[in-house]
Order: sequence, then C-alpha cells, then structure tokens
Amino acid sequence: MRLLLDTHALLWWLLDSPRLPETWRVALASPASEVHVSAASIWEIAIKRSLGKLELPLEEDIATLPERCGFEALPCTAAHAARTEALPAHHRDPFDRMLVAQSLCEQLALVSLDPEIQRYDVSLFDRA
Repeated sequence: MRLLLDTHALLWWLLDSPRLPETWRVALASPASEVHVSAASIWEIAIKRSLGKLELPLEEDIATLPERCGFEALPCTAAHAARTEALPAHHRDPFDRMLVAQSLCEQLALVSLDPEIQRYDVSLFDRA
C-alpha cells in the first residue's frame, strides 16, 4: 500500500491522537505500507509554528520528521507544481493542492479527512 499523509494525519500520528482512525494507525505502522510525507506538509507545519498557530512539542528538527516516524520524505518537484494548474478549484489551500497533485503524479493514496480534498478525483485511503 502506497500512501501520502495529509498534514493533519501526520500531526495526529505524531501526537498519538485519538482522532487518528484505527485503520489508519494500523496501516501506517505496517511494514507492508510505503508511507510518504510531503515537503509541503513540513513547510505547512513550519509556517504554522512560526505564526504561533500550532504548538508541536518537538525538540528535534522538523525536517527529519518523516524519517523519524519511519516514513519516506517526498520532495515537491516542478512536475508536482505544474500538475496543480490543471486541478479544479475545489480547494484554495496551496498545501492541500500540492498534496493532491503529488498523489496523482506519484500514484499514492491520500490519507485525509479533509472534505475539500475528497472532492478531487484522487485515490483516498479508506478510513473505515
């Protein structure tokens, strides 16, 4: 299973949040899963922390979050950025648009509960 985490899914994993559906928890912990974290999510976390909109009790460099969680870092490429141009305007958040584009380009199932993301013709990981 090849997955791409939305930022909220990554944060819920990091914080061991009860909001993380159990099916997600199992899939993310499975050695059979290939779990990716986008540089866009790290960027979004960094911006929200710098603005005081997110308190994340981490002493370590957030750039190493994917690897420390056992996940793979996914860079934002020019091809990913260009793919956002053809996306319908369902979502105005550039971070989420990038995640959708990356999911499409890399054929990854997106792990997200965002109802706006769910409007895109993108593969979503089932939370049921």
